[in-house]
Amino acid sequence: MELPLQFPPFEPGTVWLAGAGPGDPGLLTLLAAHALRTADVVVYDALVSVEILALAAPGMVLEFAGKRGGKPSAKQPDISRRLIQLAREGWRVLRLKGGDPLIFGRGAEEALALVAAQVPFRIIPAISAGIGGLAYAGIPITHRDINSAVTLVTGHDASGIVPDSVDWPALAKGSPVIVVYMAMKHLPLIAERLMAAGRRADEPVAVVSKATTPRQRVLETTLGSCAADAGAAALEPPALVVVGQVVKLRAGLDWLGALAGRVLVADPLGRQSRSDIAS
Repeated sequence: MELPLQFPPFEPGTVWLAGAGPGDPGLLTLLAAHALRTADVVVYDALVSVEILALAAPGMVLEFAGKRGGKPSAKQPDISRRLIQLAREGWRVLRLKGGDPLIFGRGAEEALALVAAQVPFRIIPAISAGIGGLAYAGIPITHRDINSAVTLVTGHDASGIVPDSVDWPALAKGSPVIVVYMAMKHLPLIAERLMAAGRRADEPVAVVSKATTPRQRVLETTLGSCAADAGAAALEPPALVVVGQVVKLRAGLDWLGALAGRVLVADPLGRQSRSDIAS
């Protein structure tokens, strides 16, 4: 069914930097879907699913340019040069990235390379895994009875180690909810740093693997046990780690679990929330 919407034209010689969302094709934005139908070339990341790529127009050229930890991967300068080359050849180039292109996705680096090369571009935001992935796990990143702030942080920097640029003690003290992307490799050290800064070992933690996909798995654990429990459960990346009391709300908000027969708890916090007051 055609939607009564007017989409911008995808002009030859331009690059659109788009997010594919956290995994479920249904979470793709309409503008990103429009780009998939009208691009000439799609340069896509490792986290873009085959179901999403199947939405591309017949005959479209698909080029893989993914990065996976511990495996041979395309180098970022090479990816940026390829985007520039394709655009200068007159193609309509869609750079499709998992999640949102500007949240731990290097979309800004690629866009700045296009600026330096004077290649016109458009940025198409998307649902980030740290929001959409947790929603599919039944975990809200905010709740007015629990937190009024949340921090998104990466579990490793460009060199592959836990980022020293993060003030872990300040993060532990100042953010009631912490969502860590790409945390699996360094989860023991991250948990250790947070506890050393004062977070309780029994604080609720959830690890969400392959969020929003049919292979999604959710582990509910604690900060002190999360590294060992994630290893014992053999959870695979990509995975998100969320630290904070919002994890308790999964007992009442695990809507996917409810579809499979799980009985939800109306008051998972063990108290009457302001939003639960009946008329």
